[in-house]
Amino acid sequence: MPDVSYPASAPVLAVRDMVVFPGVVVPITVGREMSLKLVQEAAEKAELVAVVTQRDMELDEVAPADLYEVGTLCKIHHVLQLPNNTVKIMVQGMERVRLGDFTQTEPYFVADLTIEPEPCAKDKAVEALMRSVTQQLQQYGEVLQGFPEELVTIALNLEDPNKLVYLIAFNLHFKLADRQEILEAVGPRAKLERLSRALSAEIELHRLGAAIQSEVQSTLGKSQREYFLREQLKAIQKELGESDERMSEISELREKLDACRLPPEAKKEADRELGRLEKLPPGSAEHTVIRTYLDWLIALPWTRSTPDQLDVERAREILDEDHYDLDLIKRRILEYLAVYKLKHERLGETSLRGPILCLVGPPGVGKTSLGQSIARCLGRKFVRMSLGGMRDEAEIRGHRRTYIGALPGRLVQAIARAESNNPVFMLDEIDKLGADFRGDPASALLEVLDPEQNRDFRDHYLDVPFDLSRVLFVATANLLDTIPPALRDRMEILQLSGYSTEEKVAIAEEYLVPKQLKEHALSDKEVRFTRDGLLTVIREYTREAGVRSLEREIAAICRKVTVELTTGGLPKRGVSVTPQKARDYLGKRRFFPEEAERPDQPGIVMGLAWTEAGGDILFLEASAHPGKGELALTGKLGEVMRESAQAAFSFVWSKASELGIPQEWFRTNDVHLHVPAGAIPKDGPSAGIAMVTAIASLATGRMIRPDLAMTGEVTLRGRVLPVGGIKEKVLAARRAGVRTVILPRHNEVDLVDIPSELLREMKLLLVDSVDEVLAHALEPRTAAPKGERVS
Repeated sequence: MPDVSYPASAPVLAVRDMVVFPGVVVPITVGREMSLKLVQEAAEKAELVAVVTQRDMELDEVAPADLYEVGTLCKIHHVLQLPNNTVKIMVQGMERVRLGDFTQTEPYFVADLTIEPEPCAKDKAVEALMRSVTQQLQQYGEVLQGFPEELVTIALNLEDPNKLVYLIAFNLHFKLADRQEILEAVGPRAKLERLSRALSAEIELHRLGAAIQSEVQSTLGKSQREYFLREQLKAIQKELGESDERMSEISELREKLDACRLPPEAKKEADRELGRLEKLPPGSAEHTVIRTYLDWLIALPWTRSTPDQLDVERAREILDEDHYDLDLIKRRILEYLAVYKLKHERLGETSLRGPILCLVGPPGVGKTSLGQSIARCLGRKFVRMSLGGMRDEAEIRGHRRTYIGALPGRLVQAIARAESNNPVFMLDEIDKLGADFRGDPASALLEVLDPEQNRDFRDHYLDVPFDLSRVLFVATANLLDTIPPALRDRMEILQLSGYSTEEKVAIAEEYLVPKQLKEHALSDKEVRFTRDGLLTVIREYTREAGVRSLEREIAAICRKVTVELTTGGLPKRGVSVTPQKARDYLGKRRFFPEEAERPDQPGIVMGLAWTEAGGDILFLEASAHPGKGELALTGKLGEVMRESAQAAFSFVWSKASELGIPQEWFRTNDVHLHVPAGAIPKDGPSAGIAMVTAIASLATGRMIRPDLAMTGEVTLRGRVLPVGGIKEKVLAARRAGVRTVILPRHNEVDLVDIPSELLREMKLLLVDSVDEVLAHALEPRTAAPKGERVS
């Protein structure tokens, strides 16, 4: 550079994507309003400009603090106006400068300058560095394709170390920060060392990239080669004028399958079927079958899941908000959630194999709605599949693709609709599964509900494994007896009992009434249900273990109030549903108190039964007539109940002398045991002690206490064994006006399920043997005339 005098201050031009070095000529595109104004005035006045790089390239508007302190003083040679309101200028770098104070910021920056001359003195260390840098430049040219060889030639002929540094730094693609550091370095040795490090990093980076590219090329798999061939085929078809709609369809399917991230086996099957689809004409029947199969593979949520909510307290609030009582069920759900949360926090596990819960109880106690609450607690999607009346195994496992109209099983279809691989899946009415020549759906469910097998559930239609282990299965049933033992063994049984009258009132007040008011767009000021009114609806218009019929009756009252409101017949103060008002709305009484018939002769006993609709009272009647000591049974009794009757008859006969019954009584009389409501099937061992009591009462002629009911299984030794459904049976006795109930002593553990107010009202007698039963049940003896038969 010739010796010239430089100004003490100059306009500052901020650039964002380059560093201008002294001695180089470079084009700059200017677009900012302040920069355009600067260029215009500097070109007119032939002023020198300080070109400085901004620190953040993303900034559109800059302040003095956003600029590096070191830049280059440049001369503007050419100005070219571009059509998009920008200007391209050609500048020549002259000297390195350091910015001082900014004396002007509007309309453009002006700053004081300090010229920093570049010493070019060489010593042996500088010469060695220059030689090393030129060798590195040659190596860089060898690893980089398309590198201009002229640059190496020019570099070899340069004697000035600063010019060598700026030539290489300007022409190679260094990072902006590296270029700025080279410009700011003081002295040729510092500049060469910084340049050498940048060159080494670039050479290593390009060598590594070349090695990776070589490895990728050497391991190019079948899928990549097929992709290139398909692209070539598209080009050929386009040149021939053939339609590429079919190839577009194949490409679209392939992209969707890749996005699904299928497991290896499913991916292999999908690629095989996709290859077959490419070779088939669109009009082929097989084409539709394969396309449908691939659509099902795409629809399944192989990797899509819903993140679980791990807030135990929030889950507790949701369960209490949605359901009254059911403490055992709520505790079990909270235990599951707590274990999940702890394993996630301590072990880092993102999934927990879900338990298989089975909610067993009468209709209307909230089994299905409880499943929805579980899904809400966990933040998962809810899927429900009814199994009632299902007889075809293919409904679970799907049809094989060889059949016309084949489809996946309803299980896979439901998960596809849920779009999540971890929903709460409700298997409703699992006790009502059937079986016929088409298969046994209950057996098909064994794989679905087994945590050790459902990780690789294989639907017949898909024929590839699908992971069901993250699904939380919840089954519901009214009875356990009809569920196959193998299926029952895979589930955790949770019993839901019927509700007492007080519990029904509480449920109606907290849940049913607000829900129905909202359903019918009514406010609590327009219709109010009194406690006595709800009791009237429960006692006179419903008879059930759950609250489904109660909700229907409340809805019926709300409908009638809605009619009055819309026709102007509703009082301004609203309606209070009192007992009389409830009768006016619901009409004639449907049910009357189940006052038990008071036995007026020996041989009549009140037993207690448990059905899928809850508890009920069951009368057993025994009579005798001349015969040979045989037992006759009527009332559509099941096999288990018939065996209980035979055991009761044998026991009373064996204890005849202890009970004061003449032996000839059994030899000369036949006993007829009848259970009324003969059209209704009855079965189970619970009526064992009632049958013993009926036969003993008949044979001894002793009356049975009229305010007594009983339940329990009997053995030939006279032991009383435990039975199920204790809460439901006690509730049935209370509805019938009976306040004393005989129960097996082993059922004492079940008393915790009975509400405390019910325990206070009822007298529960716990017994171990039939002797205790007869002592409690039979009234003192009223002997018949000697030789006269008692009937």
